Amino acid sequence: MLIALLYGLGTAVPLVIGAAIGLRWTLPKTVLASLMAFGSGTMIAAVSNELFEPAFHQAGVLIAALALFAGAGVYVVANHQIETRLGDNAIGWALMLGTVLDGVPENTALGVTLGGGGGLALLVAVAVGNVPEAISGASLMRAHGARRSGPLWLWTGTGLALVVVTVLGHALSDNLPETNISVVQAFAGGATIAVLADSLMPEAYREGGWWVGMATAAGFLVAFVLG
Repeated sequence: MLIALLYGLGTAVPLVIGAAIGLRWTLPKTVLASLMAFGSGTMIAAVSNELFEPAFHQAGVLIAALALFAGAGVYVVANHQIETRLGDNAIGWALMLGTVLDGVPENTALGVTLGGGGGLALLVAVAVGNVPEAISGASLMRAHGARRSGPLWLWTGTGLALVVVTVLGHALSDNLPETNISVVQAFAGGATIAVLADSLMPEAYREGGWWVGMATAAGFLVAFVLG
């Protein structure tokens, strides 16, 4: 349980730090783009090695594929609704909600994965991916007139929620059937892929340009080696 708590904090603390940075300073676009690209690379490796692959081998292609598409679908639909209803002026809030939408299944899968002795590559992927999301989301909140204290408390609450689901995922992993665990892992993989395709990678390229592919490759290598 202590390990699950530490892993949960390992994803939440970078989130809160990123939000604090975004509310206080404006980072150069190249730096933020590099962080986004590096985080995207780590997530690609983690989805393949620690989320979808074990689900595929345990539950089979049909169940794993259905859960994968379900995770991607939930994020895509929710993200579209957020953008449609809140508009451009509220994109910072949309990024925070997006962090919750992909963070809950990811951290649940992280807690579950710890039961099998894994999780390090996934921890790195989630933690690194949370930083640019929090920085950019908080920066946009500040740019649109939000006071620092309110958004910081919201991002902190989001981080605490991710810690809780990590611990709960680990606590339930011993009592859940293996197929249910595989569904959680594949669902989280699908949500993560959708986040990469819809948010992180397009934003990294838009802000950083053609060279961000190198940062993405570096992130993939780090997560692959750790995995």
